[in-house]
This record gives sequence, C-alpha cells and structure tokens, in this order.
Amino acid sequence: MIQNPVLRGFNPDPSILRVGDDYYIATSTFEWFPGVQIHHSRDLVNWRLLTHPLTRTSQLDMLGNPDSGGVWAPALSHDGEQFHLIYTDVKTWATGHRFKDTHNYLVTASDIEGPWSDPIYINSSGFDPSLFHDEDGRKWFVNMLHEHRKGRSSFAGIVLQEYSPEEKKLIGPVTNIFQGTDIGLVEGPHLYKKDGYYYLLTAEGGTMYEHASSIARSKRLEGPYEVHPHNPLVTSNGQPELYIQKAGHGSLVETQNGDWYLAHLCGRPLTELGACNLGRETALQKVSWHDGWPWLEGQGGGEHPNNPKREVPAPDLPAHPFDAEPETDDFDGDTLSVHWQSLRAPMDESWLSLTDRPGFLRLYGRESLASRFKQSLVGRRLQAHHALGETCVEFEPDTPQQMAGLAAFYQTDNWVYLRVSRDEELGKTLALLSYDNREYDEPLDKEVPIGDAERVFMRVLFAGETFHFEYGVKPDDWTRIGPDFEASMLADETTRGLSFTGTFIALCVQDLSGLKKHADFAYFRYVEEG
Repeated sequence: MIQNPVLRGFNPDPSILRVGDDYYIATSTFEWFPGVQIHHSRDLVNWRLLTHPLTRTSQLDMLGNPDSGGVWAPALSHDGEQFHLIYTDVKTWATGHRFKDTHNYLVTASDIEGPWSDPIYINSSGFDPSLFHDEDGRKWFVNMLHEHRKGRSSFAGIVLQEYSPEEKKLIGPVTNIFQGTDIGLVEGPHLYKKDGYYYLLTAEGGTMYEHASSIARSKRLEGPYEVHPHNPLVTSNGQPELYIQKAGHGSLVETQNGDWYLAHLCGRPLTELGACNLGRETALQKVSWHDGWPWLEGQGGGEHPNNPKREVPAPDLPAHPFDAEPETDDFDGDTLSVHWQSLRAPMDESWLSLTDRPGFLRLYGRESLASRFKQSLVGRRLQAHHALGETCVEFEPDTPQQMAGLAAFYQTDNWVYLRVSRDEELGKTLALLSYDNREYDEPLDKEVPIGDAERVFMRVLFAGETFHFEYGVKPDDWTRIGPDFEASMLADETTRGLSFTGTFIALCVQDLSGLKKHADFAYFRYVEEG
C-alpha cells in the first residue's frame, strides 16, 4: 500500500512524471535555495529526494525576494529526448495586494540529475505555468492569468500559447481556454491527452481547507472545455475528520501497466482544521477511468466520491526501497547532504565551508534572521509532528552583535532561536530570541552564562502542538531552556498574511558588526519520534 503523504514536510504543488521505469515528482521551494525539489521512485511507494535542478544564480536569483516568493509550482515534463522544467520566480506578492510580478522560465536537461541549462525567459502574465507536448510534436504553454484591475477576480483564467523550441519563445495567439468552475480561484493547469480528448487539470479554491483539483475535457486543445460531471476530482473540503486535508493542486501519471495516479497537494493539521506546521505536502491517489472521465478509484459514487485516502493501493511493480537516511550528518564529506537548503542564495565559500576545518561545518556570520538578502543559514525540513534536531557548536563571540546557534525557522517574520553570544557583563551566554509575526521577544528573564565552555550542545524538540529547546556543555547532559512555544507560530495559517512554506530546523550565524565571525558545527542529528 501507498502510505500518504508520500512526500512529507513542505513539498507542495507536485508535478509527477514517468520516464521509462522511473517516477519523478517536482515540488515548490519558494525562497529556499537551490530551487525545486525532485524526488524519485520506481514503485510509487518508496521515495527519495534526488536532486535540485536550479543550482546557479543564473537560473534563480532570489536576493530580496519576499517570504513565500521565489519558486512557485514547477512543472516537469519529458518529450522523449529531454527533460523540461517550467517554473515561476515570484518577485512581488502579498495577501490583498493587487500586483504580482511573476516571471516564468524554462530549463532543460538530458539527465534528471543535470546539468540543467540556463533559463529561457517565457512570460510574466501569471503563475503556475506548465508545458504540454502534443502528439504532433508541437509544444503548448499554459499558465493562470493574473488580473490586477479593480473589481475583477485576480484569477482571470487559464491561457494557452504555442512554444517554439527553435525560436525559444512563445508564438501565435494567446487564448483563454478555461475560466474555472464555481469553486473559484482557478490556477495550477496541466494538460493531458487520452482517447481523443484533451484533459485540463487545474487547482481551485485557494490553497487552504477549501482547496480542490478540478478537471475538464475538450476535443480541441483551445476548448471549449466541459467540466467533470461530479467535479472536483479530489478535495477534503467539508470533511474536517479526514487525515489528509487541503487536497488540491495536482498532476496525473500513467504507469507502465496502464494504471493512473494523481499526485496532489495536502496538509496534516495539528488540530482539526488547525495549523499545519509541516507545511503543504504531497499525497498520491489511484485513479480509474469511467465514461471518459477520471475518478478516484473505489469512489465513483457515494456521498463523498472525491475525498483523499490515507492508504492507497500500490501499482503492480517490483518493490524498490531506498537505504534509510542516516540520523546524523557528521559534516565529513565534500558536499552537504541534499536535504540542506539556504535562504535565497547559493551555499558558496564566501560564507560556508566544509574544508576550512575538516569534519566541521563552518559558517561565517552575515546578516540577521530578519534579512531577505545575505543570511548565513542552512536548514532541513521538519517532516514529522514529533521530532528533534540536535547540534554542537563552537563559537567565540566578541560582541553581542555576533551570534550562532540553532533555530526553528518558518520565515523571516517567524522563528525561535537558541543562540550563543557575549554579554558585556556576563561574558559568553545563551539566550532565546523569537520573532512571532514580527513581534520580537527574548523569552528568558535573563541570559544564561556558560563561562569558558568551548562547545555548546543544542537541540529543539517538537511534540505535536508545542516545541522547546534544551542545551548542554557536555554530551548527553541536557538542561531545558525557556518555555514551550506553540508550533502553530511556524505555520501558514498563523503567519502575517498568507504564506506557503513550512518549518525548518536551521543552523545559523550572524555578525551584525560586519566582521564575519565564524562558528563551527560538529554535527547535526535529526530524529523522528512516534
């Protein structure tokens, strides 16, 4: 059986693709670098994070991008010769803001692991683009059309235009092929062709608890498109008891044996219809075809035929498990694990090194945790409601402006940070800093002096609806520091405005004096519990 979600912890907007016996899912990364996560499977049951295709600033330059800007809804496809990846780099957006600057690009590669090309600029008329390769060899580009004018829906439909690989640009007329259904907020288009029909799969209803995947079909690519008689294809809306919530934004794939599956966005709230601190994730549903329409398998009738399942029948394919990820990263390799990402900019030698002190991760301090430009921070996703992240840091600060440690991080406006620094009177100290929707606090009554301790062990423990920090100056000698924090402060639902990412556990260093004081991290341990 397939156990949902298959991609846990901040892996939204899935674009699924099969090439031969291999399956790939590309997901959004927003402001996190490198851009786009690509996961790999051979049986749809077992998945591993394989690669990030956008590794250079020539492909993705996000300095200054807003929180939850950057890479939205990548679309992965293959034309028999090359992989194609379409993505949006969002430069301007905000809840209630009429304007969005959404630049769409195409990169290609002959191998899924790259190298991927420099980008071809496509357009900026809206977001959630994808590329459809028709049977006659022509290629068609679709995206949602953004409308800024007063009194109109900002979701203005799905537009279609031909793409010329020879000219490396869109050509011919722009056609608005679909205005959506009464669910509203149509976006996330993907085109498919089966048995003489073009099928248009879209996301509707926003990306929270009213989310859904809608499907329509037409004999002509340009439409008109008729909507599924029992639309939407999948949704959790109105069913608060379901384990899989927020079901929507998705894409379809056919197996080697002719089975069909839908990969779709989902969430797992901490409480009923509450906050999802793991962010939006990816689930799979089996699909069967009846009377020319796709249905979730086994749910072609009944009161709720389109609700997502927690367990789904797997395809009849050879099992292909992957080696378990090691709990501990000792930083003894030449490169960081694929699970690490940075904010907005590449992890380059100007601020990060695995060779300056072999066996340690050295970070050179730069800007504050509130910066949208040059942070010295690397993080990995929180992927379970009960988990811990642990590290050991060596740091000799000279001023209160120099800090290093362990953070529970959602975005620049929402984080909690256990840091080592220096107080003019107390010497080397520990303290907690927090930013909750830009409300700054230092939750301890006073900083904790640690004398001349060379090493400080730190960990953050997530326990469902709350999390807290602990520290030690000797291995396995832990002391709790500070209060319980609400895990919901690191979630889409409770951040300032509407956001789209998820919780990271991060290692970071700041030097607000500009002297680039460094810290050395001896290891990082990530363990999921329960």
